[in-house]
Amino acid sequence: MGLFLNSNAPYEGYREILRDTYFVDKSYFLNELIPYFEKRNRYCCITRPRRFGKTVMANMVRAFFGKTDRKDGIFDALEISKTQDYRMHLNRHDVIYIDFSKTPKNCKSYEQYIARIQDGIVKDLSEAYADFHLSGDESVWDALQIIYEKTENKFLFVMDEWDAVFHMPFVTAEEQREYLLFLKNMLKDQPYVEFAYMTGILPIAKYSGGSELNMFVEYDMVTSEKFSEYFGFSDDEVDRIYKIYQKETTGPKFSRDELRIWYDGYYTAKGIRLYNPRSVVLALTDNQLRNYWTSSGPYDELFYYIRNNVKDVRDDLALMVSGERVAAKTGEFSAISMEINSREQIYSAMVVYGLLTSEKGEVMIPNRELMDRFNELLLSKESLGYVYSLARKSEQMLQATLSGNTKVMEEILEFAHNTEAPILSYNNETELSATVNLCYLSARNNYRVEREDKAGKGFVDFIFYPERKNEDCIILELKVDSTPEKAIAQIKEKNYALCFKGKLGESPEYTGRILAVGISYSKASKAHSCKIEVLNNF
Repeated sequence: MGLFLNSNAPYEGYREILRDTYFVDKSYFLNELIPYFEKRNRYCCITRPRRFGKTVMANMVRAFFGKTDRKDGIFDALEISKTQDYRMHLNRHDVIYIDFSKTPKNCKSYEQYIARIQDGIVKDLSEAYADFHLSGDESVWDALQIIYEKTENKFLFVMDEWDAVFHMPFVTAEEQREYLLFLKNMLKDQPYVEFAYMTGILPIAKYSGGSELNMFVEYDMVTSEKFSEYFGFSDDEVDRIYKIYQKETTGPKFSRDELRIWYDGYYTAKGIRLYNPRSVVLALTDNQLRNYWTSSGPYDELFYYIRNNVKDVRDDLALMVSGERVAAKTGEFSAISMEINSREQIYSAMVVYGLLTSEKGEVMIPNRELMDRFNELLLSKESLGYVYSLARKSEQMLQATLSGNTKVMEEILEFAHNTEAPILSYNNETELSATVNLCYLSARNNYRVEREDKAGKGFVDFIFYPERKNEDCIILELKVDSTPEKAIAQIKEKNYALCFKGKLGESPEYTGRILAVGISYSKASKAHSCKIEVLNNF
């Protein structure tokens, strides 16, 4: 066992995952890889956003196929154990495992970085095949070729975070190309490669219509249906582990529906919605809903993507934070396309990194976890112009609503109209909703704000569910060329307030006031009118 050849580290990493209270069995994935072995298309690259289980799956691939002296049978109770070829492949292969995010101590150059990998693999081979007297000066591919020629032994390659080198500050553009050439020489058309499994965030970089790594078949979340169900959690999987949470946790603090609101919403090419697995597991473990996924990594700052093209995406952001989808053509964002300028490049990159999701030619913010970060962006960047200005007014708007000050509400809406922003043309109710949403943006700090939510006998424009159950609830209905009185009448007639009541025979979930808020806009006078009425308390 060496640092790279048949390393025990990935085995132990996967065994730790198995011990987790909220472990989800994805082991059947292994059975889907076996048909690729020793075939022409034996090169597989799977790309997903951060925290979608890529390393867990890479560790599982190594732990299952790689030779080991462990005898603990960690796969015997998993789905893969039920397959026909289970024993034929369990720990029967020589695996070279490379985590490309690891660097040597005090690494300051690409030479140091790649030497650790190159020399480390050759050292492991020299020790495993001592009789061959490898000098240590051979390249990886030459050492592997010598072994293959004498033994016909083949190797299974498992490579995690293949694209890490593109984020390392000490690696130049020329050295990035050298890195791709290293991968090509080590893998492409080499007879000693039994199977190559590679993961990362970025699709494989393209060069003038070809690629050093064009032997890989790429599987991403947006365009590739195959393997969709293995990265991320499905509704059924979250249902199962949520039941464990209810059973194992003293005083569970959130509902199954709240878990969905926070972490669901990533679309696959099959049209299936998936949850961010890391965030779900951490929320269940900590018994707390909060932002987990976006708190780490250099690409968490949303402004990184839009800073060069604020004007073209500003209106889109206003719509997306309202819960709307935006039509956008997203394409492949490659490792060498780090210059992000056009609207299409911005959204393509944000989908690849998981900051947006895409379905049927539209992009959207997937869930509450990401929505909070977009809200922070809108409240902090003056360069966003009118979007920033309206967002900064939102705290005053909420306080005016809670205190019943309709005059201040109308003044803020008038301020919004006077910004002369494109979305304020109010050509449809969506644009009015987007404006109102911006004016209430800071309310999301204390409320779960739902748009077009089912309530009573219909769907209400906005419902504000307070985080603290004893605070005021808000039902907001919009009207164009009508009156706020008619909006409130609709709230009453369709009994929207039912959404705040508990189950039959139980005490109400919310104990604060229920505020019915009507907002209307007249196309003729260009004026907004507001009315607030306190509905009966529970």
